[in-house]
Amino acid sequence: MGAYFLVPVAAALEFALRGPNGTHSLAAFRDIAAQPELVPMLTVSLRIALGTLLITVALMVPTVVWVHLRLPRLRPLVEALSLLPLVVPVVVLVVGVLTAFADAPNLIKGTPAILALEYVALAMPFSYRALDAGVSAVRLPTLVEAARSLGANWPTVLLRVVVPNIRTAIVGSALLTTALVLGEFTMASLMLFDTFPTWMVRVGQQQAGVAVGLSVLVLLTSWALLLALSIAAGRPRGATSLFRRSS
Repeated sequence: MGAYFLVPVAAALEFALRGPNGTHSLAAFRDIAAQPELVPMLTVSLRIALGTLLITVALMVPTVVWVHLRLPRLRPLVEALSLLPLVVPVVVLVVGVLTAFADAPNLIKGTPAILALEYVALAMPFSYRALDAGVSAVRLPTLVEAARSLGANWPTVLLRVVVPNIRTAIVGSALLTTALVLGEFTMASLMLFDTFPTWMVRVGQQQAGVAVGLSVLVLLTSWALLLALSIAAGRPRGATSLFRRSS
């Protein structure tokens, strides 16, 4: 499995380092920093990723918690529904969102903000599974019942009890969503928006080594963040320590 992922990355890295006459150099990586559109395009994609994260967390966290607490028999159905974006073609998703927001103000449909709405649907399979795994790993009914018995209302329970105990899952969902936004090309291209992935494709048409090197850097950064998340997820949870002290 490791070779399946690492061999293509190593080949891409070797291509980015390849120079004339069979030599290797860091010229492609030095050229990355010299690209004038690097920071603006990366900023656009990061802003879209931030909007996608905010919408995803606001929608998915309450939904996952409510399904676990009140509708556990519907978990297979909700999970199946969350996988639909993997089945529906990207072109259909684009047309569907454009039709649904046809009468929306230009603040939405005329700006990359509409891409955030597209990416919320596209990231749903990954965000739902990450959050569902996080909620399943904590004693949610016990935490909620204890908070409610102490007089906490539902917003307080969600924000001050549930969210801190699934913060690792939320961060994992955020990293997966960010990686998706930084690598998604089809939707942005179909909707004629300039983003980080579409800019990389344009650069690759003229400077293939620079585009491949930049892709490798983005991939390695994503891996490093996921590795840090895995290490953080292995630490004891605060709720577990609290229950241990109470017992």
